[in-house]
Amino acid sequence: MKSNADQIVVQGFGDEWSRFDQSSLSQAELTEIFDSYFAVFPWHELPPGAVGFDLGCGSGRWAKLVAPRVGNLHCIDASAEALSVAKRNLSSHQNCQFHCASVDSIPLEDASADFGYSLGVLHHVPDTQSGIKACAAKLKPGAPFLLYLYYAFDNKPWWYKLVWQLSEGGRFLVSRLPHSLRYAVSQVIALTVYLPLARLALLAEKLKLNPNNFPLSAYRHRSFYVMRTDALDRFGTQLEQRFSRREITQMMQNAGLDNIVFSDRPAYWCAVGYKR
Repeated sequence: MKSNADQIVVQGFGDEWSRFDQSSLSQAELTEIFDSYFAVFPWHELPPGAVGFDLGCGSGRWAKLVAPRVGNLHCIDASAEALSVAKRNLSSHQNCQFHCASVDSIPLEDASADFGYSLGVLHHVPDTQSGIKACAAKLKPGAPFLLYLYYAFDNKPWWYKLVWQLSEGGRFLVSRLPHSLRYAVSQVIALTVYLPLARLALLAEKLKLNPNNFPLSAYRHRSFYVMRTDALDRFGTQLEQRFSRREITQMMQNAGLDNIVFSDRPAYWCAVGYKR
């Protein structure tokens, strides 16, 4: 069976998390971003000592805040390099177990997990639908699964998508550079594009204007460290897919997830569904 992982992408994220291990991210900002992703996650429904998984744990930044709330957390990533960063960041959490595996070889028993989540990962695998099904298979009936996939700008005006399409040419070129050059160019983009546009959106907000349709407005309250990280993430990754809310709903339902609820706040789209 062909692996549902692109090894070039896996290597790229190993490089990213080694460069940006999130040690420079303040606890306050980490918590704020975490809360935006987990806004629809039903913490109150988890059983005592819940056992779950973080699929594509990367640096372990989300696991750092999930682990204290649960009994056992399986941190899974296809990159051994990224996993070593996660182990270091989570060294104080004795309830974390680490697995170097892709989404099509999750080392857990089917129907064994009380919850699961995968944030910003499954749009970077060749078959996103198959990836969601693989995650859902590990859940107990009724268990929640939190999913974040890049959105297809289906809640934005037409010109917003046009701006993104223009940036796609840049991503195509930058993502094919050697790691060191890819990193350098992404940092220039962070400084000359992300930072000015994000601060322009912040200024608009302070002037009582609606900043939501400003390009990169989601970064208006973010630190430059986050922008630098995400610029490398965005422009350094060869494989990127985007989905509408309707498409995500259909994929989750096809994977056996029901009662799907979408978050109404960035990042889009973030949704939780329950194993049928």
